[in-house]
Amino acid sequence: MRNKSEDAWQIMRIQGEFTKGFDTFNELGSCVSVFGSARTKDTSEYYKEAEKLGKLLVDANFGVITGGGPGIMEAANKGAHNAGGKSIGVGIELPFEASMNKYVDLGVENRYFFTRKVMFLKYSQAFVIFPGGVGTLYELFEAITLAQCGHNVKYPIILVGTKFWSGLIDWMQNTLSTNGTISQKDFDLFRVVDTADEVEESLVKFFEKYRKENQLNSLSANEDD
Repeated sequence: MRNKSEDAWQIMRIQGEFTKGFDTFNELGSCVSVFGSARTKDTSEYYKEAEKLGKLLVDANFGVITGGGPGIMEAANKGAHNAGGKSIGVGIELPFEASMNKYVDLGVENRYFFTRKVMFLKYSQAFVIFPGGVGTLYELFEAITLAQCGHNVKYPIILVGTKFWSGLIDWMQNTLSTNGTISQKDFDLFRVVDTADEVEESLVKFFEKYRKENQLNSLSANEDD
């Protein structure tokens, strides 16, 4: 049974993780989080696309945030690092996974998944999800949930790999939507593409539209004044 002193120590540790993360990432600028499997091999087409995406994001003046591990995370960090951009890792202490990959230039390790999740969501302007397992699904549905509830609604969510994700999307359509547990408009919260180039194109279009809407809103507000 836990006592109050143990709980107090845990609260201090959690607070310390938040403080360290906020201090480390305070001046990051615009970034995109890239999620995906740690098990993806460097010979995989998804690895190659993630590496290419890292470079494209840097070229578009975005930093790249990943979980700092191997696989897709390493690929995206590699692309960003080799392009001379911001390559960021938000790691997690796991007994079966190595620490930060060698392409992370700025990173923090977390003990708690929820503090790690806050760092992804706080410092990202977009989320790109490559094929992955349970951890990737956790990150994907967290982003969709916040968008669905009105948080991060102006942040694009892009899935890479039509073939990989089609089964999940079909299940969402045929089971969740059919049973009324989600609405059809929830499918507008994300889009699916197959290449790094398509991701970049989607991001450019999204932020151009977002800037235009903000300009129109500003003009409308000025007219009202």
